Amino acid sequence: SEYKEAFSLFDKDGDGQITTKELGTVMRSLGQNPSESELQDMINEVDADNNGTIDFPEFLTMMARKMKDTDSEEEIREAFKVFDRDNNGFISAAELRHVMTFLS
Repeated sequence: SEYKEAFSLFDKDGDGQITTKELGTVMRSLGQNPSESELQDMINEVDADNNGTIDFPEFLTMMARKMKDTDSEEEIREAFKVFDRDNNGFISAAELRHVMTFLS
């Protein structure tokens, strides 16, 4: 399944457990920069057996929570429209620059 594939991306050494170090590596590759304590908090949230790592069932719990937290497709479309000022279905560099100017 795609979750198994995702799990193995996190589980660098293939031991069936995701450690804070492995979680940190993936988060940083995604452009995040979590602290050691933030990583530990993320693991603690789903670490049902309290062993300090995430196994596959716990990983599924984490993914389910993330899915539930994501905005509905409609909200995402609305946000896209804010950027896509000429409604051509694409966000140009100029449109992106325009919105980012107002956000900063």
